[in-house]
Amino acid sequence: MDLVIGPLELSAHVDEALSIQAAAFGLGADEIAVRRQIVLRHMTFPGARALGATTSDGRLVGFVYGMPNDRTHWWSTVVEPYLRAHGNDDWLDGSFVITELHVHPGHQNLGIGRALITTVTDGAAEPRSILSAIDTDSPARALYRSLGYRDLARQVLFPSAPKPYAVMGAPLPLRRRQRT
Repeated sequence: MDLVIGPLELSAHVDEALSIQAAAFGLGADEIAVRRQIVLRHMTFPGARALGATTSDGRLVGFVYGMPNDRTHWWSTVVEPYLRAHGNDDWLDGSFVITELHVHPGHQNLGIGRALITTVTDGAAEPRSILSAIDTDSPARALYRSLGYRDLARQVLFPSAPKPYAVMGAPLPLRRRQRT
């Protein structure tokens, strides 16, 4: 499959991107409406950047976005006590946070998520990266582990999230697959 991984003007493609997230997570219209406002706000933060995976016919099939972490951002204020309890709250400084990474279910397990996250973090000035993922054994968590992310805190509870999350961190650049 011909795909292009490249910069994405996420504010202009927010609805297309969120339809991918909705398909991947089974989100409803109300949840997407809330997330739309969050994404648009995030894209105004200093250093925020997004990449998309686009097919040769111009369809967006995956996206990632992130930014340099700031302890005053909502996400950081929620995860900080959990990280501190494990002696890992220093990870909130000097880190590029992966805010969202989603690939349409019909295009998963093709290396698109790996290409998106490694490309966006390769452009980071920070020496490490952090993210949160649902705290279960999943293909996403396996991907993150293969890239060098490790658990910094588990059973992290976000307000209104039905499942606990894990916060993971990795030094940059992310680990690459060994070629055989």
